[in-house]
Amino acid sequence: MTPCSCPIAIIAVLAASATLLASTREVAENATGPRLKVVRLDPGDCPYVVLLGGPPETASMRSGLVTLAPGTSIGRHNTENNEEMLVPLEGEGELRLDGQAPVVIKPGLITYAPAHTAHDVTNTGTRPLRYIFIVAKAE
Repeated sequence: MTPCSCPIAIIAVLAASATLLASTREVAENATGPRLKVVRLDPGDCPYVVLLGGPPETASMRSGLVTLAPGTSIGRHNTENNEEMLVPLEGEGELRLDGQAPVVIKPGLITYAPAHTAHDVTNTGTRPLRYIFIVAKAE
């Protein structure tokens, strides 16, 4: 699935007190790597939105927001050297790993797929399945 071209509002949130604001600015100005980022989870009608795009935006983490219609799947894939965590927001589905029984995906349950493991996510419910995936280097 390719990322949707819908715009994502990305905003930096610097709040609380003048001291926190000043120290946050100092850290951001001196940072050479990843920086504070807040991403709005409002995809509109986009089925796939990139949340974090990986380096140099992050050390190794990438993530996205996926919306699957009932009866559809993301497609069998392998994240190679990356481990993957799924955080369901709404709906119900299954994480299917080769050689293992399907695992239920629904809000309140976090699922994990190890690196080098072929897997698929399928919406088995009657409503859209929305989840955040997070992948990071395992090796």
